[in-house]
Amino acid sequence: MANAPSARLAAADPRVLALAAQVTESREQDIPLLLLKLKGILNSASLGCEESKKIKQDIYDYDLTQYCMLVLRQDHSRLRGGWATAAQLAEVLSHCCVGLEVKEDPEEFYKKFLPSAVDNLLVLARRLQARFIRAIKDEDKQHFLRWFQTVTDAICWLFGGHIQLAACVLQNEHFLRLLITDDVETAIIMMSVLHNIVRVNSSVLLQVDEETLHSVLDELVYKLSSTTNPVIGNAAAKLLLLVAKFCKQLGKLLTTRYKGLKGLLSKQWTGKGFDRDLSQLLDLLYLEQSNGKEEMQRQHQAACIIQAVWRGFQTRKRLKKLPQAVTALQRSFRAKREQELQHLKKQKEDEALKLQMELRRQRAMRLFHERQLAFLEIIHASQVNKYMEEMEGRSALTIQRFWRGYRARRSFHQQRQSLKEYKAAVIIQRAACKFLEKRRRRRPLSPWKDPKGLTDEQRLALQQKVDDYIKLHPASEMSEEMSKELHMQAQEKLAQFLLRSRLDQRAAQRRETLLAQVNTDVELLMNAPGLAETTEKDLDVFMSRSVPVATKARQSHHTMLKSSRWPWWKKLGDEFMEDDVIPDDALNAELGTLFIGGRKSF
Repeated sequence: MANAPSARLAAADPRVLALAAQVTESREQDIPLLLLKLKGILNSASLGCEESKKIKQDIYDYDLTQYCMLVLRQDHSRLRGGWATAAQLAEVLSHCCVGLEVKEDPEEFYKKFLPSAVDNLLVLARRLQARFIRAIKDEDKQHFLRWFQTVTDAICWLFGGHIQLAACVLQNEHFLRLLITDDVETAIIMMSVLHNIVRVNSSVLLQVDEETLHSVLDELVYKLSSTTNPVIGNAAAKLLLLVAKFCKQLGKLLTTRYKGLKGLLSKQWTGKGFDRDLSQLLDLLYLEQSNGKEEMQRQHQAACIIQAVWRGFQTRKRLKKLPQAVTALQRSFRAKREQELQHLKKQKEDEALKLQMELRRQRAMRLFHERQLAFLEIIHASQVNKYMEEMEGRSALTIQRFWRGYRARRSFHQQRQSLKEYKAAVIIQRAACKFLEKRRRRRPLSPWKDPKGLTDEQRLALQQKVDDYIKLHPASEMSEEMSKELHMQAQEKLAQFLLRSRLDQRAAQRRETLLAQVNTDVELLMNAPGLAETTEKDLDVFMSRSVPVATKARQSHHTMLKSSRWPWWKKLGDEFMEDDVIPDDALNAELGTLFIGGRKSF
């Protein structure tokens, strides 16, 4: 048993063995071109002979088919060889799988490997179809169409050698997406693939689920109704004829599900070059219709009776609800008319306000220019240039100030949601920290343990170390004059430090005052309305320092009143605090900060 792998290694084809070694040792971008050598190895033996089966078994045993599948999943536009190499590898993979009889673990091969190979080939076909449709040059279109044909032939070859894969191909979502296309060339190729599936396994349409079957038939009937191309019509008609011939249940389904199919075929596709197949399909459809004609008449009469009863009931019910419907209609009409009037009124008010603002702006500009001209007449001619430069500087500062305020408001509005989330996270974290701190305080203290005393030996050794250190580092003696001089230097440095600290404290107080004033102005700018909505009251807020203080106090008062109606997640920190303790930081986080006289007060 131990010599089995070595015996299999010795019996393996040397070309396959050498190629497997090269693939293992090569770089990833060189593997696709190396795998193309499998085509020559497979063509060296005749199809169906024992030598060909042995070569395919060696290729599968050394995982070269797995390498082919892995390469097919990659983006071939970035690999060496491009899509041509991918199409040839698809052909190599299908030839390696057909005629292969796996003896060790056949369930892995038939239930996992083959369905995965079909899925990879269909994905490759979808990519080629998409690039064919997007291609602009005729030469590129021809190349992509030829590679697409090669991949579909490989799929047909694969399920032709393994009949059970026909249902797997038909149920794959990529196959239906390949079939549902408006492109003529690829649609014809995919219908030929479907034709081969039905010919290989005639009962495959009964094995798939009902949704897949209806999707395929709907697409074929749609192609007959939406196009006038005789090639597509011929292919779709042949497919429907093949389906109706192989299974009578599907012929009955075509008759009952698609009522106008017979009229469509006879009116639109007669005389298009495939009248023989068309007449056979029509004969089958009329035959199915005649068999179910009596049943359809009985069902039609029953449906007419049910419809008559239902319509009578609906009419009586509608007549009872007619007054309510009229009232509701009138109410909705009046509400809509009132809404339109309100909208027109608001629009007129906005236009009037905008006109007033424009007039005020023009009047202010006119007064400003008149004042400026009067001032220019007063001042001396030598000071005109200096005055104009000063005015230009002030104008530039005003424009910059308004632009920075606009940019700050815009960024604040963009970051408002993130600020709200940040505040909620801070509240939750604060509540959790307070809960952990309170639980940590409630823990019983561990009993005190006296420190272990030193033994006599340890005490002697420690005393010896202290004596040695004192001998090595003797204390320096200092005279009385040197001590007084050192004391005077220390006093001078202390006086300098105290003087400097007092100046720093005053500077810090001034910085804090300026920072509080800047914060007040920033909050007023953030809460200020737009220029189009500005009123005289808003101007008074910026012109008076007492009005912002009163406004902020009023806002804080309203916020404190609202704090009693906070939701539970904003009161998480309250249940972990003592009853007589008020959290100032929580109030500041939620109520904001009150600024009075340019100073920050909590």
